[in-house]
Amino acid sequence: MTDLQAEPTTAARVDVLGIHVSVTNLDHTVDTFAGWIERGARHLVCVTDMNALLHARADERLTEVYNTSGLTVPDGMPLVWAGQRAGFEEMDRVAGPDLLERVLAEAAERGWTQYFYGGAEGVADELRERFQERHPALKVVGVECPPYRALTDAEDAETVARMNEARPDIVWVGLGAPKQERWMADHRDRLNATILIGVGAAFDFHTGRLDRAPYWMQRAGLEWSYRLYKEPRRLWKRYVLGIPRFLLGVLRHPPRAL
Repeated sequence: MTDLQAEPTTAARVDVLGIHVSVTNLDHTVDTFAGWIERGARHLVCVTDMNALLHARADERLTEVYNTSGLTVPDGMPLVWAGQRAGFEEMDRVAGPDLLERVLAEAAERGWTQYFYGGAEGVADELRERFQERHPALKVVGVECPPYRALTDAEDAETVARMNEARPDIVWVGLGAPKQERWMADHRDRLNATILIGVGAAFDFHTGRLDRAPYWMQRAGLEWSYRLYKEPRRLWKRYVLGIPRFLLGVLRHPPRAL
C-alpha cells in the first residue's frame, strides 16, 4: 500500500492507458486546493472518467494537458479500481459534482472566491443562487454562460479581462470534455486565478437538469448504466463502444505506478 503524497507536483500517479491519473481522494484533493490557494500556486485540474480518458489518449495535445495538470482526478470507479490494482489502496473517486459541493462548502468557511463559467443560458446564475442559499457566506465573483460557438478573439479577450478583474481563486469550467480541457490549457497562462477546474456536467446535476444515479450504483461502477437509461440516444455509443475499448486496453496494458 502506497501513501498519498502531500505535495501535488510530486503526487503519485498511475498510468492508465497512457494517461497519468493522480493518486488522490476527495479529502486529499480539497487539502491540495487549500495549499495551492494559500501559496498562490496556479494549476489546472482535469476531472476524468473512462470516456474522457479515452478521448485524451487519442489526442496528443489532450494527453499532454492531462499528464501535466496539477491534478488529474479519477471521476469514475473504473479509474479508481485501476489505481488500486496498481497498489494505491487509498485512491478513491473524486466525482465532479461531489468535488464542487465539497469545495464550495469549504470556500464559504475560508473565503475562497469562485467564478462559474459554462452551461446553458442561466445555468451558472442558478448554480450561484442555489449554493449561496446553502452557504450564505460563499463569495461568487462572476458567472458566465458562453455561447456554444467559438468565441472571436475580441470576445475571448473580454472574457479573460472580466475574469482577471473579478480575481477569483477558483474558476469552475463546465464546458464538457474535451472542450473544457482545451479551454483551460489555452487560458491557464492568461488567467490569474489559482485553480482552473473542468467539471463537465456538474452544473447540470446541481441545478436539477440531470439526475444522478443512486449512490449504490455510483460506488458499484454502474452509474454509466443509469445515464444510458436516461439518455440512450445520446450516450449509447459512448458506453456500448467505450466500455469494451477501455477493458480491452487495461487487459493488454495493466495500470502501473509512475
